[in-house]
Amino acid sequence: MIPRYSRPEMAQIWAPESRFQIWLEIEAHACDAQAALGVIPKEAAAAVWEKGKFEIDRIDEIERETRHDVIAFLTSVAEHVGEPARFIHQGMTSSDVLDTCLAVQLTRAADLLIQDVEGLLVVLRRRAEEHKFTVCVGRSHGIHAEPTTFGLKMAQAYAEFDRCKTRLETARAEIATCAISGAVGTFANIDPAVEAHVARALGLEVEPVSTQVIPRDRHAAFFSALALVASCVERLATEIRHLQRTEVLEAEEYFAKGQKGSSAMPHKRNPVLSENLTGLARMVRGYAVPALENVALWHERDISHSSVERMIGPDATGTLDFALARLTGLMDKLVVHPDRMQENLDQMRGLVHSQRVLLALTQKGASREAAYVMVQRNAMKVWEERIDFLDTLLADTEVVALISEAELREAFDLSYHTKHVPTIFKRVFGATEQMRNAAQ
Repeated sequence: MIPRYSRPEMAQIWAPESRFQIWLEIEAHACDAQAALGVIPKEAAAAVWEKGKFEIDRIDEIERETRHDVIAFLTSVAEHVGEPARFIHQGMTSSDVLDTCLAVQLTRAADLLIQDVEGLLVVLRRRAEEHKFTVCVGRSHGIHAEPTTFGLKMAQAYAEFDRCKTRLETARAEIATCAISGAVGTFANIDPAVEAHVARALGLEVEPVSTQVIPRDRHAAFFSALALVASCVERLATEIRHLQRTEVLEAEEYFAKGQKGSSAMPHKRNPVLSENLTGLARMVRGYAVPALENVALWHERDISHSSVERMIGPDATGTLDFALARLTGLMDKLVVHPDRMQENLDQMRGLVHSQRVLLALTQKGASREAAYVMVQRNAMKVWEERIDFLDTLLADTEVVALISEAELREAFDLSYHTKHVPTIFKRVFGATEQMRNAAQ
C-alpha cells in the first residue's frame, strides 16, 4: 500500500494503530465473556477496558526479542493493566486474535468499497440518461458494426457495476466470521460462548469450524471478488482509452488547465487516468492468486498464509478503493463528443445499415443467401472505392428490381436502431425508470 495509490480512510483500516486497537477490543470482549462465565474475575475484565493500552514502539521492541507479534502485544498491554493482565487471552491462541481482526478489517474495507461502487453507479446512471439517445457506431472486433447509443454503453457499465456491488456484499458476508476456538479449534480451553459474545460485539458471525484458523476459502472468495471488480474497472477504462484515440475521439478524459500530456510533445492529451486504471486492475487481479493458494494449509493450521495476507489485505483493498474513486471522477468529468460520433457513423458511407438492407430484401422475396450476395457485393465497392452505400444499391438493377428507392432510403433511418433503448433502460434501472417515464 503506497501513498500514491491509497486514500486515507482505507489506509487507516490497515494502520498498525488500528490493528492493535482491534486486537485489544477482541481481548477485552473475550474477558467480558469469560467473566460472565465465572472463569475470570469481573474486576479483571473491567481493568482491561479501563487500563488497556499499548505503544507501537514498545510492541516492536518486544517483538525484536520474542519474534512473536501477539506475545509482544500482550506484554505491552500487560504493562498497563498490571496484575489482572494474567487473565487476558485465557484459553485463546494467536490465530483467534489475528483471524478475527483480519475479518474486522476486511469487512470495514468492504464497506468502503461498496460505498465506492455506489458513488460510481450514481455517476454512470447520470451519464447514461444524459446520452440515452446519443447515437454512435457500435463496434465488433474494433470494426464498425451497427449504430448504438453512448447511453447504452453507460447503461451496460452501470449494470456491470451493480453486479459488482452485489458481489462485494456477498464477499463481505462470507468474510465476516469470528474464531475464538483456541488451539486446533476444539474449544478445549475456552467456552464457545466466548466466541459468540466476541462475534456479536464486533458485528461478525461465528465460524462453524475454525480448526484454529478461519478456513481460507473465505478469503480466496473475497479477493477473487475484488479481482472481478477490478476487471470491470479495466473494461470501462479500456473503452475510454479506445474512444479517446485520435482516429476515434468520441470521448476523452477531462484535460485540466495547466495539465501537460507529454514532456516532448506539447499537443498531447493522453488517456492517462484510464491507462493508470488498467495497470491498477492488473495488480488487484494479481492478489487473487496467492489468496487462492492460501486455501491449502497444513492440517489444522500453518502460517504460510500470514505473510501473504499482510501484503494483499491492505494492497488489494487499498488499490481497488483508489481505482474506483479515480474511475468515478473520470466518468463524472468525461468529455463526450456527439458530433464526432456522427462523423464516425458517416465515415463508412452507410455500411452500418447493411443488415437492415439484407433483411428488407428477404422481406421482398429474396432468399437470405441471394440477399447476402447482393448486399455484400455493394458493400465491398464502398470499402474499395470509397463511394456511398445507398448510391451503389440504387445503381444495382438486381436490388432495385426487388425494392423501391423509398424503401431503401427508409432502411438507412438511424432511429430504427434506438427504438428499444427505453426497454433496455427499464431492464437496467428498474422501477425507478418506469416511474420516471410514467411521470413524463
